[in-house]
Amino acid sequence: MIALMEDEAAELARVMDQALLSPVFQPIIDFRGRAILGFEALIRGPRQSVLHNPGKLFAAAARQGLSLALEHACREACLRAFAAQRLPGRLFLNATPGALLDARMLEGDFRNLLGELGIAPNRVVIELTENQQITDRPGIFDALQQYRGRGFQIAIDDLGEGFANLRLWSELKPEYVKIDKHFVHGIADDRIKFHFVRAMQDLAEICNASLVAEGIERLDDLVRIRDMGIACGQGYFIARPEREPMRQLSEAVVGALGHPQLSLSPMALGAGKLPTARTLLREIPPLPHDATNAVAIARFEADPELDVLPVVHDGQPVGLINRHSMIDRFARPFRKELFGRKSCELFMDQAPLVVDQEATIQELALMLALAPKHYLFDGFIVTNQGRYLGVGSSHDLMATITEMQISAARYANPLTQLPGNVPINEHIDRMLLSARDFVAAYVDIDNFKPYNDAFGYRRGDDVIQALGRLIVEVADGRVDFVGHIGGDDFFVIFQSSDWEMRCWELVRGFAETMNGHLGPEEQARGGYMAENRRGEFSFQVLPTLSIGAVRVAGGEYESHREVAAAAAVAKKQAKKRAKEQGGECLGGTVFIERRRPTLARPLPVTLN
Repeated sequence: MIALMEDEAAELARVMDQALLSPVFQPIIDFRGRAILGFEALIRGPRQSVLHNPGKLFAAAARQGLSLALEHACREACLRAFAAQRLPGRLFLNATPGALLDARMLEGDFRNLLGELGIAPNRVVIELTENQQITDRPGIFDALQQYRGRGFQIAIDDLGEGFANLRLWSELKPEYVKIDKHFVHGIADDRIKFHFVRAMQDLAEICNASLVAEGIERLDDLVRIRDMGIACGQGYFIARPEREPMRQLSEAVVGALGHPQLSLSPMALGAGKLPTARTLLREIPPLPHDATNAVAIARFEADPELDVLPVVHDGQPVGLINRHSMIDRFARPFRKELFGRKSCELFMDQAPLVVDQEATIQELALMLALAPKHYLFDGFIVTNQGRYLGVGSSHDLMATITEMQISAARYANPLTQLPGNVPINEHIDRMLLSARDFVAAYVDIDNFKPYNDAFGYRRGDDVIQALGRLIVEVADGRVDFVGHIGGDDFFVIFQSSDWEMRCWELVRGFAETMNGHLGPEEQARGGYMAENRRGEFSFQVLPTLSIGAVRVAGGEYESHREVAAAAAVAKKQAKKRAKEQGGECLGGTVFIERRRPTLARPLPVTLN
């Protein structure tokens, strides 16, 4: 046993002393920008060594009391390999709680190595792993705040593996949170995993954190994760860890990202078109990475309107130079003489915001909202499958969003401020043009007129507004479109997979809402006395909901008129069923049209 331990110690010393550690890098993609965000650095031992497997390597270090020394060696190897390959984007660097307090990382060694390699701290994401228990929680938190103050970002690993990292999330407020692969693998077919991850996404939005889904190994899981609004992903389907990782997305991944669930914006730039990063593109000739600072300064001086200069290497963006930052630096005495002939990479932002040309305006706005503030001034680089195209400005993005909001307000229903008939019709047409499957649901209040006549239009408006808020709460705001046709009629375009459950939840929720609009006596009787349409004083039942739903598959309908007509027929069937059931409909009915469109298609109508 002693001999084995001595052999293990000798092999471990050989691996570290001779720098035989082999870093590998796994890409992390940003679904919103449809580009590579960065790379997670992983480590392997020498191929012929018994310590090649990382699990055996770190277990041996723990037995020998060399865990921190091994982490230090791994960190240096990863940083040197990352810099040597000039990998773009961010580096996710794993660190145990103990390593964060190690003087080699907390003090000068780590900082000096970054300076030597030319890696800016804002490109490094310290990924806190739970391989060891946190014993000095205040000390760890103080250390992480020091790292953050220097420009590093923080990530926590394996969310969902235990309660400890949920507490870490609430206390540390990291920029990135990684979802444990258990909840990602098979999520396309598992409703429980879907709802767990959706709850994580809700938390992320509240905390201004970006989720990273780990362990994506199937196309179906990637599509489901992307459509849920998760920011980033990594896994074998995207790319395996490699010593020289891919720098452009594979055709399979590009194809999967090319058909996301359709944006909910009511504004289009013509038939079926939405503004994307390409519509904001300015074709600014980039600087090569080996250009000097003097060349960059000359470009700025020659063009007063030029705010930023992109820097590329082999056609791929590697940085962005801000005009005001560079000119301020060179305005000081002797700066031109000292730095004029040095590489322009010295003063560029090495981690600019990079997005694909097909990224939507909404995706861009979300990325900027979560990004560091300087991106608002610098803007973003636009690419086509990783190749530089041009630059977009935040000013142009804000102007486009403002225009979209004005357009949405112009056609909003004045009572609920929900999109009215024009944006509803436009959205249906965009859905049809995209050939995406969706469900059109027509929502109507039964027995509403007697209630409105008996209690007055103000009480009636309160019910309509309450229903509008309820529909918005029940629908998935990331993928479902809610519109208000007029009066007590609403229209929902579902892309969420659990749309039928949401319809029944809406029916039950409306019944509870109506109880809040009635007195105790009316609630107990299940209705009220009022005049009917013939002027007779009689008992009136409480308003309920009827929902008619139509499944729409790609190619089955030609225009919004046909979809609206089919949904109207389904709504009439729901109202008919409610009348037949009388008091047994439990607050309302949902009728789902299950016939094929060729059999069920009525004459087209328009929502107006």
